[in-house]
Amino acid sequence: MTLTDDERRKRLLFRSWHRGTKEADLLLGSFAEAHLSGFSPADLACYEALLEQNDADLWDWMTGQADPPPEFDTEVMRQLRAFRFTARPA
Repeated sequence: MTLTDDERRKRLLFRSWHRGTKEADLLLGSFAEAHLSGFSPADLACYEALLEQNDADLWDWMTGQADPPPEFDTEVMRQLRAFRFTARPA
């Protein structure tokens, strides 16, 4: 089954908010809400690949504690590293 880009975005948004750790949920979910709508199909593929990685590695790459491997050093990862979480008003 082939998904449309909009269906991929919906799935990626859900996956971004349901990672398993609260910190990753907040950062990835907020990033996805802010950026997925503007992602090209190639960007969506890069983001999908990032979400396949385990939380500990992904967290280290996102926060700059470690450099991502070359295959994950993409424009999407650079956007993610530059993203700053802002809490929603209560």
